[in-house]
Amino acid sequence: MAMELENKACIVTGGFGALGAAVAQGLIAAGAQVALFDRVAEPPPGLAAQLGSNAHVFGGIDLSIPAAAKQAVDAAATELGGLYALVNVAGAFRWETLNDGDLATWDLLYNVNLKSVAATSKAVLPHLLAARKGRIVNIGAGAAAAKAGAGMGAYTASKAGVAKLTEALSEEVKGEGITVNAILPSTIDTPANRRDMPDVDFSKWVQPAAIADVIVFLLSDKARAITGASIPVFGLV
Repeated sequence: MAMELENKACIVTGGFGALGAAVAQGLIAAGAQVALFDRVAEPPPGLAAQLGSNAHVFGGIDLSIPAAAKQAVDAAATELGGLYALVNVAGAFRWETLNDGDLATWDLLYNVNLKSVAATSKAVLPHLLAARKGRIVNIGAGAAAAKAGAGMGAYTASKAGVAKLTEALSEEVKGEGITVNAILPSTIDTPANRRDMPDVDFSKWVQPAAIADVIVFLLSDKARAITGASIPVFGLV
């Protein structure tokens, strides 16, 4: 039986991080060829070997710069022989109140969490529209769908923007064989989050592999009728 994504060419942004690597691993297990994009120049030791020959590494890219995003996307399309899907994982988090914080944080989170999604999606669109098929999946945040708490303004504003971009883009490409959806995870069980929040119950956090499973489904033909959705993935809480 053929795998869900056999020989499909996919891009995963933030591919060197814990979630991006887990997503790449899930896509590769489903048969995909995966280009890993990251702002960091080199992947962590052992990542390329772990993912195998279906992983293609593209480091040192600032995806909030439209020209850099286009150059990287076009290079990946050439290396992979086309493009089928984009998974926008790259993101950042800061907890900072408006009174005590720096407005530069708003620029940072806008650029990393929202502008990079817009720039990379724009760069991918000509490839998907030419093929008249494809998938875009964005990583939003469960916190952006709820009432924002103190210190969460910049983060939730940028991630709420991801949800609205997802909805608008899904309408823009409706009828072109392209679906656009978002995942809204709760706190993800990553080494960085464990370091930042050492006193909480990690068992209630969502696993990166579980998010990867949802993304594999959204990229598969079984999800062809789902578009413009923001899907909560909160784990077993």
